[in-house]
Amino acid sequence: MEKKNTSQGYADDSAWARGQAWGLYGYTMMYRKTGNKTYLDQAKHIADFIINHPNLPEDKIPYWDFNAPDIPNALRDASAGAIMCSALIELSTYISSEKGEQYLQIAEKQIRTLSSDEYLATPGTNGNFILKHSVGHMPNKSEVDVPLSYADYYFTEALLRMKKVLQEQQLFNN
Repeated sequence: MEKKNTSQGYADDSAWARGQAWGLYGYTMMYRKTGNKTYLDQAKHIADFIINHPNLPEDKIPYWDFNAPDIPNALRDASAGAIMCSALIELSTYISSEKGEQYLQIAEKQIRTLSSDEYLATPGTNGNFILKHSVGHMPNKSEVDVPLSYADYYFTEALLRMKKVLQEQQLFNN
């Protein structure tokens, strides 16, 4: 028998933001590796769930759980935002439509937000991490509102992916 279960989300029937981000990222990567349209369809399904969720803040950096009971005062998760951003950029390259452009625009908004003073640490502060305000494991009260190495990794990956996409667009338009 299958059942819904979470160890890091708010509740078994909630949408833990980083879990959604991992799903989006994983299915996008599986499509890249296999070319299997089933993976692409699932990645688009997750992307649409995330970007159309009524609890996704205007700045596109999610609360740690889309169903956290204290929204709008719930903590944001920069790590989830960075993972989503990186995945959305890659996913946008597999879809030549308005939907692909929408994914890229959301990712650009996420990069701009993560690059703002709210999330981007001043060099030499924040334990020398790049991003502030990630949530590791809220139910265990572990790594709450702290920098996380994987947040920095996926943020850096997103920046590199965006740079590549913009360079390719420029070459195409010239």
